[in-house]
Amino acid sequence: MPEPKLSADRLLLFGATGDLSRRMLLPSLCALDADGLLSPDLKIIGTARSDMDDAEFRNMAREALEQYLPSERRGGMADFLNRLSYQPLDASTLDGFDKLAEKVRENGPGEHGLAIFLSTAPSLFGPTIAGLKHAGLTGDNVRMCLEKPLGTDLESSCVINDAVADAFPEDRIFRIDHYLGKETVQNLLALRFANILFEPIWNSNYIDHVQITVAETVGLEGRVAFYDDAGALRDMVQNHMLQLLALVAMEPPTSFDATAVRDEKVKVLRALREVQASETVTGQYRAGAIQGQAVPGYDEELGPKDGKDSNTETFTAIKAHVDNWRWKGVPFYLRTGKRLPERVTEIVVKFRCVPHSIFEDMGATMLPNRLVIGIQPQENISLSLMAKVPGLGRDGVRLREVPLDIAMPDAFVGQHRRIAYERLLLDLIDGDQTLFVRRDEVEAQWQWVDAIRAAWDADGLTPKTYTAGSWGPSAAIALAERDGVSWHE
Repeated sequence: MPEPKLSADRLLLFGATGDLSRRMLLPSLCALDADGLLSPDLKIIGTARSDMDDAEFRNMAREALEQYLPSERRGGMADFLNRLSYQPLDASTLDGFDKLAEKVRENGPGEHGLAIFLSTAPSLFGPTIAGLKHAGLTGDNVRMCLEKPLGTDLESSCVINDAVADAFPEDRIFRIDHYLGKETVQNLLALRFANILFEPIWNSNYIDHVQITVAETVGLEGRVAFYDDAGALRDMVQNHMLQLLALVAMEPPTSFDATAVRDEKVKVLRALREVQASETVTGQYRAGAIQGQAVPGYDEELGPKDGKDSNTETFTAIKAHVDNWRWKGVPFYLRTGKRLPERVTEIVVKFRCVPHSIFEDMGATMLPNRLVIGIQPQENISLSLMAKVPGLGRDGVRLREVPLDIAMPDAFVGQHRRIAYERLLLDLIDGDQTLFVRRDEVEAQWQWVDAIRAAWDADGLTPKTYTAGSWGPSAAIALAERDGVSWHE
């Protein structure tokens, strides 16, 4: 095991007045502080283009905490606010970085190091790194955390990674995917590798297929420019969904160590078979209703676009394969989209049927076992089993599928439901990279996704329309049903 790193005693937040900071970062840090998980010496410096002083930044933070953090998790909020200070900065020029460095150094000697959380537009990554180098904020005791998006394809991702690597070695770069901070995602590792029940059957001999769904009920939510340049494939599949797939499919690592875990994930990503255009479906929503409320279509939310219709996909379904010994012949069905009937992220592992049913002559219907790992909005694990229906009769044994449910909040009474960023911010401060994404992972993900987009372009594939409130285009249902598979809904 590598020696543990010292926890940072200063945290520098870029984009500190933005939406992510207000909704996630500041509430997460305050919650960690309330639970006594932050060192008393840790100072938090915010920076952004907004012109404000320390007091104004603390007032903004207080409003954000009151809006986004439950009252029972705000214990000692005044002490947390006293940790905060602020320095305005235009990251596109070098001019303000010297003053930022002075502000950082004012907040303690920095004996244990500086952690930087960079949440800015990708176009500012390069100038920001250059500014930090200019101001002497890239030393051996500094670690850098990058918020997505990390490029729009492999080439642009390499440009960003090269710029960061010019100032920081890989062991001090923390690329964030907030899904990896979710309790149930981490529990997937515990489920597989802490229980002898599953690992012996976690292969193509016993598993028929795997489904991964990330469904959203929302539309663009003010992200018009970003989303129309990205689409569902880049926004969801390239990062969150491929990380979930890698955790499901990875081989057992030698230890719960950053290098060992990420080595196994990248092997899966490199084993992904190139997807053919016929194994994908794309869609774009039109006006409909979500939970009884009328909602506009993507074309209406997008508005005029130089007189042209947008070909951006708001839905995609993909049939993927991992070409290795464990998963040969097992399809992984991925599905994600906006304006779907419900908000849900889940992994479904469908096992094969029993090889011979002793109840067949009695007319009993046999259903294969199914493991459902719910990630949001509810964190739970459910295993469906066949059981005898209670009762007497001369018609033989009647069977029915029954679930064994583990609702995570109920299983661990007294535990708060944490924001995913709490885990990741704490790991950043402590220097633990296990739940962060390594460069070779990112590039393997982009390589696979770029090949899909190239296939779409070569075939002239354009999104099929679907009604908001439905589960996407009918072609997505056919993608699974032609293999005899039904989507879990």
